[in-house]
Amino acid sequence: MKKRVEVPTGFAMFPKDLTLAPREWTERFFNIAGWTQMPRGGHFAALEEPKLLAEDIRAFFRPLR
Repeated sequence: MKKRVEVPTGFAMFPKDLTLAPREWTERFFNIAGWTQMPRGGHFAALEEPKLLAEDIRAFFRPLR
């Protein structure tokens, strides 16, 4: 990636995902405005933990309203 993405970005880390990106690496490439360490879930978080994911998305956008 050549340019850093400056759009405010929310990131949810699910413990059973295929890869776990270190926060330091992620912040080099994205303007991280929200970071959540989820208590459960994996690669298919929207199917596995839909309520947990939806609440995190709502919480990220709530201050932007």
